[in-house]
Amino acid sequence: MEFDHILIRFGEISTKGRNRKKFVDRLKKNIKEVLNQFPSLTYEGTRDRLYIHLNNEQHEEIVEKLKLVFGIQSFSLAIKCKSEITDIKEMALKAVKSLYKSNDTFKVTAKRADKQFPLDTNELNYQIGSHILIHTENLTVDVKKPDINVRVEVRAEATYITCYDFKGAGGLPVGSGGKAILLLSGGIDSPVAGFLSLKRGVELEVVHFFSPPYTSERAKQKVIDLTKELTAYGGKIKLHIVPFTKIQEKIQEQVPENYTMTSTRRMMVKIADQLRQKQQALALITGESLGQVASQTLESMVAINDVTSTPILRPLITMDKTEIIEIAKEIHTHDISIRPYEDCCTIFTPANPKTKPKVDKVSRFESFVDFEELVTEAVNNVNTLTITENQKDEFADLF
Repeated sequence: MEFDHILIRFGEISTKGRNRKKFVDRLKKNIKEVLNQFPSLTYEGTRDRLYIHLNNEQHEEIVEKLKLVFGIQSFSLAIKCKSEITDIKEMALKAVKSLYKSNDTFKVTAKRADKQFPLDTNELNYQIGSHILIHTENLTVDVKKPDINVRVEVRAEATYITCYDFKGAGGLPVGSGGKAILLLSGGIDSPVAGFLSLKRGVELEVVHFFSPPYTSERAKQKVIDLTKELTAYGGKIKLHIVPFTKIQEKIQEQVPENYTMTSTRRMMVKIADQLRQKQQALALITGESLGQVASQTLESMVAINDVTSTPILRPLITMDKTEIIEIAKEIHTHDISIRPYEDCCTIFTPANPKTKPKVDKVSRFESFVDFEELVTEAVNNVNTLTITENQKDEFADLF
């Protein structure tokens, strides 16, 4: 049977009261961007539903893309018919016949949004269910755990019939929670932090610190590929590549070895914060997990935070590494992250980094160098890319 609509149900958006329209509009915009390769689709919204008119487009690829869009609780392939009981019964029967197997069970769940419709919910359930039972074989009713739940939504303009729900990604529409800058290293953690931030409605721009010749073009490509994976959840993302070589070399020259890691992170935050101001973002995001490595103790975080008053969000702060890896595998960033190309966070790693750095000490070490000039130079020489889901891997032809 050919389905002609997709019916989208909202999750948390339904609780937003007077602000609901803003969230719905943002979700609609995000869906259109994710489905931009299907220009014939048309969209229709109501207070608590969004309908996609397929207009003869094949639904399989559209379904897979919608599963990743934050803000959707669930969605269903739907058939639209007139809000007349004869048409409703016939269309519901066709939908069930296209799905059921011998000895399956079903129930009808009717919703009468149009209160002028002559039958109430119970009468709708009875008439539609009876019609299906009479015209099928080896199909029985189970109102608790049916194999097929025939949902019938009667509205004034039309009735929508669905038989199977797809689980949505949940969360809030990307962009409804403001914009933030994600510090993306190329490791396992930071892409997961980005994913979790997107789920809470945060629009991302990404910063990566690039230190040639110590880090290679392949390391940069790894970050591009990680960013591309994140675009599946909210559309295109700006990636800012920061030249970081001069700053890292200066830190190695001037700062005692056990404080180099702390100072490196502080410079990264300073640069990211300046980019945040330029891009009118509201916060920074990192992939830090409390106590995972030397730079992620509470004392280290205090020393790093000291360079800015901007909120630094740490979505992974209480997670174990195994939990982070599990999410990374689910969102398809894990195998990219473990490619053996070093990033600027792994080069120059001191043998015994300070786990409880003092703010006054690291500030004094940095005071002997004009880091502000180097930070400004780095910000002025940032290379910004717009990453899309169809971004080409420049090394793909080599394999």
